Amino acid sequence: MNFKDIMNDYTDYIISVRRELHRMPELSFAEQKTTALIGEKLAEMGIPFTINPARNTGLVGVISGGKLGPAVALRADIDALPVLEDTGLEFASENKGVMHACGHDNHMAMLLGAAKMI
Repeated sequence: MNFKDIMNDYTDYIISVRRELHRMPELSFAEQKTTALIGEKLAEMGIPFTINPARNTGLVGVISGGKLGPAVALRADIDALPVLEDTGLEFASENKGVMHACGHDNHMAMLLGAAKMI
């Protein structure tokens, strides 16, 4: 199986996670639910993680291989903007006055998809 086939296998997962995250936007330094959801997804994959203890928002997951070698870091912002969503989408923000109008929901979903592929 090549990378493109693997990627196609996870498209529905990535879309589903993105929509879940889009429904629950949180402003900077208040992303406790977002952090918890990302942690749940990593735990489902068996990926250990540490939540930032200073604010209880943000986390770092570590995927270790069986050999020493180069490391790769993947990072995504998780905060949303103080914007009222008026899209009518079935997965629109459920947090009035806050919206992932910046694409961070996409970034988080894509990185969770990448972690799942790895």
